[in-house]
This record gives sequence, C-alpha cells and structure tokens, in this order.
Amino acid sequence: MKKIKNKQKTNFLKKIFIKFCRLLGFEIIDQSNFNSPTLNKDLNETLSIQGKKSITIPLGQINIKNRINSLKIIVRTCTSELIMDQNKRRIFDKEKNEYTFRTLKSLIKSINKASLQFKNIKFDLMVTDTNSVKQDVDKIKEILNQSNIKSVFMPIKLEDFKTKIKSGYSKAKFSNMANFYNSLMIAKKESADVIYFVEDDYLHSEETITEMLFAFEKLSTIFSKDLVLLPTDYPYLYTKDESTKIYLGEKYHWRIVSESLVTFMTSKRVIEENYDNLEKMGIEWIDPWEKPLHEIYNFYPCLSPIPSLAVHCANINSIFGLSPFINLKKLWDDSKN
Repeated sequence: MKKIKNKQKTNFLKKIFIKFCRLLGFEIIDQSNFNSPTLNKDLNETLSIQGKKSITIPLGQINIKNRINSLKIIVRTCTSELIMDQNKRRIFDKEKNEYTFRTLKSLIKSINKASLQFKNIKFDLMVTDTNSVKQDVDKIKEILNQSNIKSVFMPIKLEDFKTKIKSGYSKAKFSNMANFYNSLMIAKKESADVIYFVEDDYLHSEETITEMLFAFEKLSTIFSKDLVLLPTDYPYLYTKDESTKIYLGEKYHWRIVSESLVTFMTSKRVIEENYDNLEKMGIEWIDPWEKPLHEIYNFYPCLSPIPSLAVHCANINSIFGLSPFINLKKLWDDSKN
C-alpha cells in the first residue's frame, strides 16, 4: 500500500511539473516513452508550433520571430503550349492540359493538408491564365470549385501588355512574360505575408506547403531576414562545383542555391523591395530569363529542399526537370484525382 501512495504522489508531482513547464513555455522530452508530455505528442510527430516555436530533436527549440499569417498562391496556366519554343515531349507523354490539371489537383491536396496544421494562416489560391481553350478553362474552374479553398480564376488579356513588353518575341514567350508580369503586379498589391508563384507543370507532394511554411518561419528566424524557398530540387544545380550550406527544416533538409526557375515562395517585402528588378522579366527576355531573380539571391538566401517536395514535369532528358531520387510515377498517379 505504501508503494502505491508513493507512486500516486510521484504522478501528482509530475503533472504539476508539466503544467508549470507549459506556463513557462518550456517543452519536456520523455526519452523512456519517446514522447513529449507538455505537447501530448510522440517524438516522431510534428513538434513545432506554427508562428511560435520550431522544435527539432535533438537540437531543441527556436522561437519564431517571423510569423506567417497569410499565404497567397498564384498559379500561372497556359494549356496551349507543350514546352515553350520546343518540340520536345514531357515525361509521361501527355498533352499540356493534363499537366496543368494535375498541378492544380496536387497543389490543392497540399494546401488542404497544410490548412489542417495551420489553423491561423489564411490561404488564398489564384489561377491566372493565358491562351487556354474554353474546355480547359472550364475544367480548371471545376477543379477550383470542387475544392474548399478560397480561389479566383483570372484570364489574362494579352493586349493589355503589348505596350509594356518589348516586341519581337514568339507567342509563347510573350504569353509567359505577360502572365508573370501580371502575377507580379498582383503580388505587389497583395496584403498576404508570403506569396508562392507556381508554374503549371509542377507536381506537388502532400507535404509541400506544410514543409515550406514551417521552413520559411524557421529559416527566416535563423537568418534574421526574408528569404526565397523553392519547392524543387533541380538536377541542373548539381552540375556545378559550388559551395553550399545545409539547414534543417521541419522534416526535410534545405540547401543554399544561387539559381532557380520561376516557381518560388517569398515574402511580400522581397517583392516590394525588388519589384523594379523583377519587372524586367516581364518587359524583356534576356537569357537566362531568370537572371533578375538570381540577382536577388545575392541579398536574400534562396534554398531548395532535399529531397524534392515538387517535381518539374519537363522532358526526361532535361536537367531543368525531373528531380533525383523521387518516385515520380507515384507522384504522377497520386495527382490524378
């Protein structure tokens, strides 16, 4: 009987201690049971609390200083062009509209999963479209309407950009520049904390948005500045002998890179402070087209995930496409519905 009383006393004191730690904002790790009593979670679960703290075993806790309250996602679509100014076929050899539809479906799945984790973040999804046929536009709208996410479809009037974009470009390049230019203008007027620019040939894993948001808060706190995050581990970035640094996100590693394509997440502040430079991409095409974006990475860290969170569906031989060590067939199949 005496042992039972001692055990009860020990449990009572433990509960008091746990409550006290919660009040102070400390977390307890019980390595014997592989859980955190203060968080009521197993250690293999997500321990971080969005907007407050990032917790990584065994490195401990980082108090978040750059909280995200809202995310605007702008998807640029064009179902009429397979690969811009090329006759190559994409992986799986489908028509362009199929990649657009699957990009949207995979992205919506990822947003839905993130919204369960981030109750305090406002998610907005916008699709800006150029040159898609009515049948494809109707399908895009159907996909958006079937989701529970606040969304808007915006057709782009190319004639509005004839006086803004220099002449002499192919229809495909002009359309691409106009759509990016339009997205940039939308982002500048947005009130969202973070903007995610997405091209319509990127298949997203369900973890993409969740990991990117956790990583954005954590890494911008570590750097004490805004940054740029990519969803993709581009193969062409491994063709150069460049120094890099590796950081821990929530469930993924992130590495510093100096280049990217034009699918990226950054803060509203970065867009505002670098608008004139980014605007050049909407006015004139100078190879590489992404050069103004790359110049920003000299001042704001740009990081890509290892392994990839999303895959660019290019031709299988393109070094700008398929990310290494990814089950692309599964990602493709998962994005069907």
